[in-house]
Formats: sequence, structure tokens, C-alpha cells
Amino acid sequence: MYLPRIVDGVLEEYLTSTRAVSVEGPRAVGKTRTASRVARSVLRLDDSATRTIVSADRIGYLRDLQAPVLVDEWQLDPPVWDAVRRLVDDEPTPGRFVLTGSADPGDLQRHPGAARFLRLRMRPLSFAERALENPTVSLNALWRGESDLRGTTSVSLRDYADEIVSSGLPAVRAEPSSVRLDIVADYLGYALEHDVPDLGGGRRRPSALRAWLRPYAAATSSVTSLRTIATAASPEDAPSKATIASYRDVLSRLWLLDEVPAWEPAGTRLTQVMQAPKHHLADPALAASLLGTDADGLVLASGIGDTDPSLAALRDGPLFGALFESLVTLSVRAYAAPARLEVSHLRTHRGDREIDLILEGRDGRIVAIESKMSGAADAHDVRHLNWLHSKIGDRLVDRLIVNTGTTAYRRPDGVGVVPLALLGP
Repeated sequence: MYLPRIVDGVLEEYLTSTRAVSVEGPRAVGKTRTASRVARSVLRLDDSATRTIVSADRIGYLRDLQAPVLVDEWQLDPPVWDAVRRLVDDEPTPGRFVLTGSADPGDLQRHPGAARFLRLRMRPLSFAERALENPTVSLNALWRGESDLRGTTSVSLRDYADEIVSSGLPAVRAEPSSVRLDIVADYLGYALEHDVPDLGGGRRRPSALRAWLRPYAAATSSVTSLRTIATAASPEDAPSKATIASYRDVLSRLWLLDEVPAWEPAGTRLTQVMQAPKHHLADPALAASLLGTDADGLVLASGIGDTDPSLAALRDGPLFGALFESLVTLSVRAYAAPARLEVSHLRTHRGDREIDLILEGRDGRIVAIESKMSGAADAHDVRHLNWLHSKIGDRLVDRLIVNTGTTAYRRPDGVGVVPLALLGP
């Protein structure tokens, strides 16, 4: 059964206005299933025999297919990108091609496709897409200025822990809950042992890359320095700066890292803000797997990120809170896509002010969101949101606490409090 995705509508909109769309995201995120629903022809380049046939005359082969044409796993035959570009140059009709890829081949001698391709990032299932609850609060309606908050939910703290470790990858969720973390572990192992070498990362030993990924996972939802993470990975022989850069490069090209960039507050009175990204893996279940914890471990604060002092020190607060914020971030990024909202975070250099998510539209309007592992929101929880409002005024159209509570409501100071289960696009 196909689970409807928020990007479905964005993809259909793109195909009515541009010649080709590149759908990008990690392996098994659902790109092929989603793209197949709009395609009339499908070219599967993960089949070696098909690649051999197509490589003889890529332009001729593609020209004869009925549009829209899905070119699946195009990175396995990188020259096909330029073949598509030349075809859409010759016949600039909207909606001719959808390309899907589970990796960015990197620095290839290929045309970037500017003004011909639109890129669409596809992430694991957001909380709303998992259909555990009917959302009653629309993020995009709040961004447009609507203020109504309503709804209650029975989704519990334990349910959120279960969702963190159950993964947002559709193929993983199709399996029994008892084996999902095992499947996620195999998924990571395959990526490190096969996908990394396929991207030219043969010099990176899977064991060394995994050793770096574990403290990176422990630092989820933080801005801990990469040097500190590297030292935690190997206190006696920490990876060099160049090695760390190579790790981030190859994992980003596999879409396994999904860092949140720092907000650049142009046109405001804000100064002294950090430019470091906030650390996130593509799916919180990846972090849970790397740290050897399950739902019980999160709820009981017994995950390895909490019991190992060297890892727990890489972030503020318990692992459950960090991974809940990562689930909120994953979901909000999916909800922000239809309105083309840029997602970033705010943290001052001294760390005295921090806002988990800043959503900014093309007109400069902003929604600010904090993630909290609580059922309500007190004055301490909202202090940074209200500080930002005092700095930028009406440009900040809404302030939200996204939490684990049961009821959506608005505080007297105007801050909205919304359980994650009730928030949707």
C-alpha cells in the first residue's frame, strides 16, 4: 500500500512548470515509488543489463520513451544526466523527466542543469505521514498568519520513543517492529561497506567511519564541534581535519547526514550568532541503532548515549530529548516543503540564546519553533522565542513549542503549544 507523501504535490507542481526534476534522498526513502506514480515510462539503471543497452545511445534511447520518463538511480550511469539535459534543451517541454538518485556522484564533469532541473529533497516519513494521528494544526496555515490551535491526542511519550526507533523508511516500517532496528543496522552496514566505496571512498575503512558516526549520533541536535566528536571517536588517535571532512562529504552525498544550517539573520539587529550547523542524521532511527538503544532504553534513559560519559557529554540533556528533536526536525522539514520555507537554527556565540528551528519564507516572514520533551510549556520554555519576538517584531508571525503533550493551545503571551502528533503540513 502506498503511503501518500507530502512531496507528492510538490513533485506534480514541479512537473507542470519545469523540464526535469531530480528527486534526491537516502536509499529506501521511497523515491522510486513516489516518482513512479507520475511517470509513464520507467528506466531502471540499477539493472546492469539495462545500463549496458542504454549506454550505447543514451539520447536515442531516452528520446523514444513516453514522458514523463523516470530515470531511476541515475548516479549509476552519470552520463545519463547530460543526455537528459541535451534532450530538454532540444525540446523544452515541461514534465519530461524525473531522475531519482540515492547518492550524489560528486565532482563529475557534468552540466549542473541550471534552469532545466529542479531538485526535490525527499526525507523519511514525517510524523504526520506515518498516520498515527489526524493532525489538527497546519504549519503552513500558521505561517500565513492563522492563529487557531485546536485538537487533542492520545499519542504518548512511549509512542514517540517507538516511532523514533521504528524509522521513517517505508521499507523498514513494513517489517515487524521487533526486527526494525536490526534492519536499520543492516542498512547502515551496507551503506558503509558498499555505498561508500562505490562513491570512491575506498580509503575510508568502514570500521573507522562507523567509529566516527557513533559520537556524531550521540551529538544529535547539538552544535558540538567536529573536533570534539572526532576525539570521542578515537581519544588516542583522533581523525585529522581532512579525514573528518571526507567523512562528512561522503555521508552527505549518500544523504545520510541532514544537518540544519545556521540562520543568517539579514536585515535584523541580531549579531553574534553562530554559523555552525546542528547535527542530524537522515533518520533518528539511524542514531538509535548506532548508539545501541531501543524504545525502552530511551524512556528509561539507559541508552548508551546516556550511560557512556564520553558520549553523553557531546550534547545537553538526555538522548531521548535529542532524538525527539530530530524527529520534530525531520517532520517540520517535510511540512515546510510545500510553502518553500527555508529551515535553519539560531544559536548565539555564547550559547545563551537558542532556537531549534527557524522557518523563513521568501518574503522574510518567520515561524520559530522549539522542541520540548514535556506536556506543557512554562515561562522558561518560551523565553528564547519571546526574546526573538522582541528583536524582530511582526516579522515573526508565530512562535511554537512542539512537545509531547496531549492538547494544542495558545499561551497568554501568544506562543502556541502543539503536540508533534497534531502538527501537519
